[in-house]
Amino acid sequence: MTEPTRRIATIAAPYGREIRLIEVTFENGSRFLRLTIREGTRFTILDLDAATAQLWAQALTDWASIQEGSHEESGRQLPQMALADSDPATPGKPRKSGRRTRTRHPS
Repeated sequence: MTEPTRRIATIAAPYGREIRLIEVTFENGSRFLRLTIREGTRFTILDLDAATAQLWAQALTDWASIQEGSHEESGRQLPQMALADSDPATPGKPRKSGRRTRTRHPS
């Protein structure tokens, strides 16, 4: 069965890539942001929950502000990101694999 969808944005990225953001609602009512990255004939598709999308958005915003030079001028510190392999139900607690990684920002 096809899930109901709502197109949010299509972004033309460098080197002929395309990024599509689509809201997908599953039969049980849960909503996810489907991120599709097209690179030629190759597609990468990720379904993100709201908490993960918010963390990703903040990381992208922080990176972009550094590129613009606003980070150094304001003297603000970048926030520590959540553990990449943490369980969303219990943030900071590693998933069953036990492997923990952190996103590091340049000093």
